[in-house]
Amino acid sequence: MVLAELGGCISNALRKLNNSSVIDKKELGKCLNEITHALRDADVNFEFINRHINNIKNNINFDHLSEGLNKRKIIEQAVFNELCSLLNSEKPSFTPRKGKPSIVMFVGLQGSGKTTTCTKYARHHKKNGWNPALICADTFRAGAFDQLKQNATKAKIPLYGSNDYALTSGEIGNSYTELDPVKVAVEGVERLKKEVYDLIIIDTSGRHKQEASLFEEMRQLEQATKPDVVIFVMDSSIGQSAFDQAQAFKQSVDVGAVIITKLDGHAKGGGALSAVAATDSPVIFIGTGEHMDDFEEFNTQSFVLRLLGMSDLPGFMKKINGVVISKDEKSKQAQDLSKGKFTFRMMYEQLQNILNMGPMSPLLSMLPGFKSDFMPKTKEKDAQAKIKRYMTILDSMTNKELDCKKDMCKSRIMRVARGVGLQVKEVTKLLEEYKRLAKMFSKVKTLNTPHMLKRMGGLQGLMKTLQT
Repeated sequence: MVLAELGGCISNALRKLNNSSVIDKKELGKCLNEITHALRDADVNFEFINRHINNIKNNINFDHLSEGLNKRKIIEQAVFNELCSLLNSEKPSFTPRKGKPSIVMFVGLQGSGKTTTCTKYARHHKKNGWNPALICADTFRAGAFDQLKQNATKAKIPLYGSNDYALTSGEIGNSYTELDPVKVAVEGVERLKKEVYDLIIIDTSGRHKQEASLFEEMRQLEQATKPDVVIFVMDSSIGQSAFDQAQAFKQSVDVGAVIITKLDGHAKGGGALSAVAATDSPVIFIGTGEHMDDFEEFNTQSFVLRLLGMSDLPGFMKKINGVVISKDEKSKQAQDLSKGKFTFRMMYEQLQNILNMGPMSPLLSMLPGFKSDFMPKTKEKDAQAKIKRYMTILDSMTNKELDCKKDMCKSRIMRVARGVGLQVKEVTKLLEEYKRLAKMFSKVKTLNTPHMLKRMGGLQGLMKTLQT
């Protein structure tokens, strides 16, 4: 059972209370039995299921409830609170300090997506003002350095590590032979501390609790590098064994945070979610896909709201406002709009903002009435491909054309089409879309992504436009 199905089953169990003329202990029992089965099917740890179901029963006392109270809402709130409690940790989450080097060490099972997650974590912080660098301390797995180097190059993050047993660092340092991952990590940390980097991220070998030697190596890495936080990367698809594995890592090193990966597709996820309690550490991010943008900050209440199909408007607005243009640029564009000027360059910037929001399905799932699988991935990929195609066409225009608001003549259209390697009709489609947007923005005095989405009929209107 994937997480979307788990949320649907819990929501259906709560919804059935609406059909009951009288809500009493018997109806509550039926509801909680359905929730119990759903959690078990999702691989949530049995011990945790029983504990939290008993907590719900203890928190709802029908004998002390007044007649006028909405019992369904009380039960719904109790279930919501317990699901949040399952994922919450009393330990505060770690936040790197800007301007002063922070060391972050990543650990996890083989195949958990740890190496990719390291780069996503670095890229996220780079976008938010940090200056990160990566260290590849995985000398055990063949191709580990090459994978991290490929990801780091794509994200433009400096890398220091081991490539086929030869220490290399891309932009940093020289190459020489070194087999010991502890020495690689220590020398990398010492080198990067002298540079301008304020976030040093160490990628270590994947391991499981049966590999005593690799667990000892992990302890040595922690002792030698003295990280500010150890982040445990948990694969959401490994099921009931997640709890024991998480506990083994926690007993070996001081796990201070958790990142859950592969929460897209057919991962059950319940095992990973309950395993968080075994580490007694907060979930700080979740990975929802293979791409660099498929990485979200974790908020317990927002996650549970979306799991149950309820609206998460604060999360939605945070995501939208995160791509709004700067005040200075907004002021300049407002002046242009007040003069009736909407250019191809302004269109390009708005398309870029929409892409920066990432996949649409997770965004839509924050709104009431939408599920995380509202838009099939194939349609979403087609929509994003259309935006990128439009941007490629705009890239083929000259600066004079980008800043002009007049129609393009036929010869210019043909030149742009030849420059980008597309048919003339593709450029014509872009021009039609530009005219539509120009007409729309001629009626407004501001230009930002939320306003643009509203004018286009919301996200539904946007996706309808992109799919045509």
